[in-house]
Amino acid sequence: MSKSKPPKKKVVVTTEKKKVSPTTSRRRTTLPESSRKEELEFGRQNYLLMGAGALLIAIGLFLMAGGAMPSPDVWDDSIIYSTRRTLIAPMVILAGLVVEIVAIFKRA
Repeated sequence: MSKSKPPKKKVVVTTEKKKVSPTTSRRRTTLPESSRKEELEFGRQNYLLMGAGALLIAIGLFLMAGGAMPSPDVWDDSIIYSTRRTLIAPMVILAGLVVEIVAIFKRA
């Protein structure tokens, strides 16, 4: 029994690039420029609330700042541990953070 050899395959070499078109499921529908509208995630009221919250946080930090002693030889507890620095300023900062959270989660 003699074995027969399979026929040789032809090889074709071309210099043109093959154009591949995407399938219909991959095609994106593009809208004309005039009908496309960019929509922001937040509305005007959200940005105003964010600004108000940032302002409250800045005011709270300003209220907490300071504490320089009039003389380096004297330690005055009422300057460092004043009600403004230990109670009012942290409450203003927390109020600012609450306003920021409300501004982020509020629907436009």
